[in-house]
Amino acid sequence: MSASRTGVWLIGARGSVATTVVAGCAALTAGLHPPTGMVTETPAFAPAGLPALGSLVFGGHDTVDCPLPKRAEHLASAGVLPHGLPSAVAAEVAAADREIRPGGPLPGDTRDADELIETFAADLTGFLRGNDLARAVVVNVASTEPAPADGELPPSSLYAAAALRAGCPYVNFTPSTGLHHPALAASAAASGLPYAGRDGKTGQTLLRSVLGPMFAQRSLTVRAWSGTNLLGGGDGAALADPAAAAAKNAGKERVLTDTLGAVPEGEVHIDDVPALGDFKTAWDHVAFDGFLGARMVLQTIWQGCDSALAAPLVLDLARLTARAHEAGLAGPLTELGFYFKDPVGDGPAALGEQYAALLRFAGRLSGGQR
Repeated sequence: MSASRTGVWLIGARGSVATTVVAGCAALTAGLHPPTGMVTETPAFAPAGLPALGSLVFGGHDTVDCPLPKRAEHLASAGVLPHGLPSAVAAEVAAADREIRPGGPLPGDTRDADELIETFAADLTGFLRGNDLARAVVVNVASTEPAPADGELPPSSLYAAAALRAGCPYVNFTPSTGLHHPALAASAAASGLPYAGRDGKTGQTLLRSVLGPMFAQRSLTVRAWSGTNLLGGGDGAALADPAAAAAKNAGKERVLTDTLGAVPEGEVHIDDVPALGDFKTAWDHVAFDGFLGARMVLQTIWQGCDSALAAPLVLDLARLTARAHEAGLAGPLTELGFYFKDPVGDGPAALGEQYAALLRFAGRLSGGQR
C-alpha cells in the first residue's frame, strides 16, 4: 500500500452526505467510533492495499456557501451526527472546508460548458498539487438532477468531464447523468481512468436486491411490487421534481427487472416531507402467488438516516477506486455494482452475487485470486 495521501473531491461538498463523510472519516481516524457500515474495514479487504482513512484529504465543489463546520453543527442538532462530534473533529472539518471551491453554473453565469469544465479541472489540479496528493477520486454526492432533455451537458456531466480532464477517477453516487452522457463516452473510454456508478444503494433498493432473488429462487410469482418513499432534506426537495424522481426510480426498476426477469405491476412514489430532515421511510408492498395460486403479501418498512447510510459507502468507494487507479485499472468498475442501483457495465443484480464479485475484486487489488 502506498503511503502517499489520497484526495477525495466531493461534488456537493457542503451537503449532508459530504459533511457526514468528512466528519465520519475524522471520527474513525481518531478512534472515536467504530467503522460500522464500512465493508472495506472488514478482514476480507485488509490485504487489498487500500489507502488508509487517515491518508484521505477532502475537498470539493458546491454552489452553496454555508461553511462545513456550521453544517456539521446543524446535522448534530438534527441527530444525524453524534452530539459533540463537530467540536471533536473541528480542525479536520475546517481543513476540508478550506478546500471547497465554487461550483456552477450559478444563475447568470455566462461561461460556456468548456469554460466551466476548464475551471473545475483547474480546481482539481490545484487540489492535487497544493496537497501533494498521489491521486484524487471525484465523487458526486450532489442532489439529483433531472435527466437532460437536449444535448447540453447538465452540471453533473460538467463535473464528470472536469474529472477526466484533470486525470481523476470518477464515482457517481447519484442518479444524475454524470459520465452517462453520450458526449462523454469517447473521452471516458480514452482516458485510461477507472470509474463507477451510479446511484448509491442505501435502503429500499438494497432490500429489493435481496428480496427479488429470493422470490425468483423459490419460484414464487410476483404479481405487483409497489413502494413509497418519504424523504426530507435536500434530496426530498430535489426529488419533488417529477423529472428528478423519474431518474431515481429508473434504478429501482432495473433491480426488479434484473432479478425477477420482468417488471411487475406497481410503481414507486416519492414524497417530500421536510419535517423528516435527513431521515427517510421506505415502504414496499409485494403481492405474490404461491403454490396452487395462493395469494400472499409481503410488506417491508425501512426507516433510516440517509446520510449515515451513504457516508460509509462513499468512503468505501473512494478507497476502492483510488486503489484501482493505483493498480492501473481503467474503464467501468463493474465489480463495484454491490454499491449501486444502476451500476455501469454488465454484472449481477442480486446482492449476494454482487458481494461475491466485490470480494474477487479485492483479491485482484491484493494481487491474489479469489
